[in-house]
Amino acid sequence: MAAVNDSATDRKLSQTLTFVTGNKKKLEEIRAITSTGPNALPFSLTNKKVDLPELQGEPEAIAVEKCRLAAQEVGGPTMCEDTCLCFNALGGLPGPYIKWFLEKCGHEGLNNLLAAYEDKSAYAQCVFALSAGPGAQVRLFDGRTQGKIVPARGPLDFGWDPVFEPDESSGLTFAEMPKEEKNLISHRSRALNQLRNWLVDNCDVFMEEIRESESERSVVRMKKDD
Repeated sequence: MAAVNDSATDRKLSQTLTFVTGNKKKLEEIRAITSTGPNALPFSLTNKKVDLPELQGEPEAIAVEKCRLAAQEVGGPTMCEDTCLCFNALGGLPGPYIKWFLEKCGHEGLNNLLAAYEDKSAYAQCVFALSAGPGAQVRLFDGRTQGKIVPARGPLDFGWDPVFEPDESSGLTFAEMPKEEKNLISHRSRALNQLRNWLVDNCDVFMEEIRESESERSVVRMKKDD
């Protein structure tokens, strides 16, 4: 983990960072990972639901475009996420389309996708995209957890957690694991820790990008008023 920069972490900056999501469970998990302790973000975290188009492509490209579009709506520092569940036997599918597969097939259907394959291995991937605001550079942070697909076990109220058994979990699915333990090894926490470390080490850089984005928006508004 990156060394802690006291000037960035000892005080919560008045600047807020907006995480774009309408998923309450996801927001709850992110707050649990980043709210306190050594993994706390050096910015105040808020959230906003933004209607974005359904994008297709590689996870990284999807995350960049989501963040770019969301930053236009937020009008300030923005964080987006794209999450994948990738089956090795299927060349990485469902990948970024896991939400659609789960909605259409259910947990049993996800297992059925691998019925003809001995290889049940999979990895969970989370890509966070961070932008200082409209027009600013988008940075990516990629976290992965290796595991396998199993028949659903545990609570069924959080996506595909019941069918993913991480290699590091001693035989428990994400859904069966205590939240604190899951948050130590999850794809989401690994990506968030990378994002947090970058913000701590580059706080001044990010604040300057925020100022530049705000300045550019002010110029655009002035031209419109003219």
